[in-house]
Amino acid sequence: MTNPILQARGLVKRYGRVTALDNADFDLMPGEILAVIGDNGAGKSSLIKAISGAVIPDEGRITLEGQEVSYSSPLHAREAGIECVYQTLALSPALSITDNMFVGRELKKPGFMGKYMGMLDRKAMEDFARAKLSELGLMTIQNINQAVETLSGGQRQGVAVARAAAFGSKVIILDEPTAALGVKESRKVLELIQDVRSRGTPVVLISHNMPHVFEVADRIHIHRLGKRLTVVDPKEVSMSDAVALMTGAMQPDAVAA
Repeated sequence: MTNPILQARGLVKRYGRVTALDNADFDLMPGEILAVIGDNGAGKSSLIKAISGAVIPDEGRITLEGQEVSYSSPLHAREAGIECVYQTLALSPALSITDNMFVGRELKKPGFMGKYMGMLDRKAMEDFARAKLSELGLMTIQNINQAVETLSGGQRQGVAVARAAAFGSKVIILDEPTAALGVKESRKVLELIQDVRSRGTPVVLISHNMPHVFEVADRIHIHRLGKRLTVVDPKEVSMSDAVALMTGAMQPDAVAA
């Protein structure tokens, strides 16, 4: 039996009288794409924020590779190997692709100039960024130093995913990665997600787009009323059944994977 790489048990998060997470569980297996779906207000965002360090749960425990962890911030989770690409992408439009890839973790030149003068190793950063974009088939971007604001929506999403793939050594979480994209660009992002998985990195995909979920997910975590309702296999349930479970029109008794 394979153990989950990332697991949560009994997560509770309250905001005043509102309970966003109500004894929620979560399991991400090594090398899989796990889709997380749920109606608006189901607590998906709170769950993802809890496992990526953006909020601190009131109760419950989270383990990464079998070790209990407690993150005080997304930066703390990132250092542990959990990268999250939010809907807003968190890219700086005026900065170059390279600068966006390395923001907050710039490479210094070796020796005196880097250590004492703080000079950045531009060439090393550019070479690394170019290599990572090439790995994910994104070298339709000609100039690694062009500003992110000059890129299309799909290319920007690609840069954000490439950054996560480059530094998210253990887990990548993608929040609605195709929400603002057209058909062609969405297709590219779905291929990117599968490329990341093929390199052995597990991916958590939060999405409202059911065709996308059923196309790429290995398992589907259905979140309802602040907790995990069930986990289903997209090869064994229909899209309409998944929606019925998500909205409460159907109970999970016979469809749990």
